[in-house]
Amino acid sequence: MTDTPPPADVVISRRRALQLFGAGAAGVAFLAACSPSEKANSSSNGSKEFHGAWPFQVPPKGHFNVVEGITDRIVADGPYIDLVVPPPAMYLWKEKKYEGLLAESWQLDPAAKTYTVKLKSGLKWSDGKTLTSKDMVTTWWCLRIMRNVGWNYISKVEATDEQTVVFTLSNPSTVFERYALRRQIYSDAVYGEWATKAQELFGAGKDLDSPEGSKLNTDFQAFHPDDVVASGPFKFDVKSITNAQLSLVKNDTGYAADKVDFAKIVLYNGETPDVTPLVLAKNVDYATHGFPPATVKEFTGKGIRVIRPPVYSGAGLYINMGKLPEFKDVRVRQALAYLLQRDQVGQVSLGDSGKPVKYMTGFSDLQVPDWLSSTDIAKLQTYDHNEAKATELLTAAGWKKTGGAWMKPDGKAATFDVNYHAEFADYSATGQNVAQQLAAFGFKATGRGVTYTQMDVDLRKGAYQMAIQTWGSSQHPNPHFAFVQPLFTFNYPVAANQGGRGIDFDLKQTTSAGPVDFKELVDAAGAGLDEATQKASVTKAALAFNELLPVIPLFERYGNNPALEHSRVAEWPADDDPIMFNGPYADNATVLLMFQGRLKAA
Repeated sequence: MTDTPPPADVVISRRRALQLFGAGAAGVAFLAACSPSEKANSSSNGSKEFHGAWPFQVPPKGHFNVVEGITDRIVADGPYIDLVVPPPAMYLWKEKKYEGLLAESWQLDPAAKTYTVKLKSGLKWSDGKTLTSKDMVTTWWCLRIMRNVGWNYISKVEATDEQTVVFTLSNPSTVFERYALRRQIYSDAVYGEWATKAQELFGAGKDLDSPEGSKLNTDFQAFHPDDVVASGPFKFDVKSITNAQLSLVKNDTGYAADKVDFAKIVLYNGETPDVTPLVLAKNVDYATHGFPPATVKEFTGKGIRVIRPPVYSGAGLYINMGKLPEFKDVRVRQALAYLLQRDQVGQVSLGDSGKPVKYMTGFSDLQVPDWLSSTDIAKLQTYDHNEAKATELLTAAGWKKTGGAWMKPDGKAATFDVNYHAEFADYSATGQNVAQQLAAFGFKATGRGVTYTQMDVDLRKGAYQMAIQTWGSSQHPNPHFAFVQPLFTFNYPVAANQGGRGIDFDLKQTTSAGPVDFKELVDAAGAGLDEATQKASVTKAALAFNELLPVIPLFERYGNNPALEHSRVAEWPADDDPIMFNGPYADNATVLLMFQGRLKAA
């Protein structure tokens, strides 16, 4: 199941859009911010508008084939697409349960090895057709064309009646529920012919690696319908799309249209530099961009509330142990963990939204009590800042400090670069601060900005010494997915696809408790239907990660999301409301609040 890792965290893929817009988009955003036509309170005239922001490509490059995995889908890589084509359900992270949207019920049958989803009756598409189980089956065949990882768990999907879809599990796992319930459902009227082609391909014993399969994949990605047939409370106003913005208008027959209190959603185009002036001008009600601390201070100074939901991931220090073999000694990695002031790194990177990691397990501190017992949590080393301990560990590993500079066991000076994404304000600050802290301790460390398009390539190829990269995952509550990021995606199991070894960390290791095989443990963490067995594997992996530190988690990212209240939006719930624990990039709280009818127009 780990041969096909999940996509990189949405936080990163969203931010990668930055260079696609450039100065032109920034200029358009500035003009929009200054436009007198934008009233502070559009709901006063009955339009009840909600203003958000998300980067998108303008047609013809941007298009309306919104099936997951296809590039340049207009705003389909962000939270607002759920309001156009909702999934069967969305997850409530604090309460640890799903809330049904298009789905009425869902059930795993371990004995039969099936997972059944029953859709609500009376659902309608914006073209007037009835939404049925056939649409969901079509969706899954289109996902198969795109090599969606959900097909790693099933052998068959079928509609047993108008509302019921049954998945036959070939690889039973609790994590499949996420794939079954969180994938948007697309219209059979639009995609039915493609589903039929996929069924014919696989029915003939061929796959996507065959010439016919490759052509089907290519042709499907080139398919660009004129619009998105919607089942949610909003639909695209295609004629409204400009370089600066687009509009979603009410789809009166869509799911929850009667609950949603807004008639229109305006989405401004652009990344952080483009959106910032719009937020400051109070033309944006809500944004999930990576605003730096100084900008957030400007927001609060203007009376704009800043919401800080957990993201369940953050920044870490990745070390290439192939290029820096002295770091294969666990004592040296532990020394860095003691040395680096994680609270300082988080503060300079994201202010109050960069919280220092405590447990150092490789997944979110918030989730540790869900997977580890209190007895096992007590075994975790928190690596509190302690330069004396760092010195002790380095000395024990054969390092020496001469004239204020650390020398490696081979007698050479400890010299290395710390790479970071040059275009990302938060990760740039992270890399620079880490390099400064290492230099102050006696290492010859230099921060080095690398263009964002090259960072992942370099990490996989091993073309770096140290680097700042994401650890953790907000895409699934099972820690399996968090472990995959550093141990597989940026290590030799997946890095080999680009001819490299990534961090070059051997997955077979020995800890104080004995030998461990991270591949076996991480696979087992997401395998099977017994959560108790999964927890045992997660615990072993977490304890081993904590001791061996294949990467060094630095801070956990929380949102710094401006939320303008009492203008177009009445107010968001209090910070301690359970729904506010939903990450902004997975099961977005604002979107859920709209579905629930809890987010009201001012």
